[in-house]
Amino acid sequence: MNFGTELEFRLLDFLPRLGLALVIFVASLYFSKFLSGLVRRALQKRSLMPNAANLIVDMTRWGILTLGTVMAFQQFVDVTAFLAGLGIIGFTVGFALQDVMKNFASGIILLVQQPFRVGDSVEVGAYEGTVRTIDLRSTEIQTFDGRIAILPNADVLNHAIVNYTRSLQRRVEVIVGIDYASDLKLARDTALEAIRVIPGYLEEPAALVVFKDFGDFSVDMSVFVWIDTAQTSPPKARDAAIEAIKQAFDAHNIHIPSPLRTVMMDGSEK
Repeated sequence: MNFGTELEFRLLDFLPRLGLALVIFVASLYFSKFLSGLVRRALQKRSLMPNAANLIVDMTRWGILTLGTVMAFQQFVDVTAFLAGLGIIGFTVGFALQDVMKNFASGIILLVQQPFRVGDSVEVGAYEGTVRTIDLRSTEIQTFDGRIAILPNADVLNHAIVNYTRSLQRRVEVIVGIDYASDLKLARDTALEAIRVIPGYLEEPAALVVFKDFGDFSVDMSVFVWIDTAQTSPPKARDAAIEAIKQAFDAHNIHIPSPLRTVMMDGSEK
């Protein structure tokens, strides 16, 4: 085979590969732009924070471009060994940084799923408070007693998350004991009427009084009332309920007994 024939053969083999590589690369450019646009619009509908949205969009775009570039190079050289080497390096780095990567992945999940937002009142594990910041590594919560808790995102996902802000209606319970001599029906009706003055009181679901137990000194009952959390908080509603019930019971001579103990004194002299 002379030089001209060999060159022609190589060109005939190279040009289709080059054309296919260019097609793959250009297609990856357009597909990455199209897919990142879809992701951005989906994240905007979820009102995701701009920084987090941009990060996820960039990861989507560069992931598609990287895949397209590898597929394009595959037309000329075997990149299997190179990819295997990258896989080993990636595994080693990932193992060394597994906690960081776990928190990073958890942060993305939190930002996409949005079980809570900045400003929401939440309970995560042993912490109850207001969410101050959410980033890709941790979530910062200011507890109701003023402490600042910085929780790794992986720990946040591993615990049940209670979002109080999204609960538009909350049930408040007040436990009260009344004297055994009291009229139970009168006590029930009086309590139900008294709690109507609570800020945010809701007619539906209806308030409820349940007698729970015969205590040592009283008949114990629970008063359940539903409130609108947009108008008041559960602690304030409970405070108002206790005050209203106490005043109403006093007005109707319904006594809340105090524990009494009889002490027997032996007066004999030794």
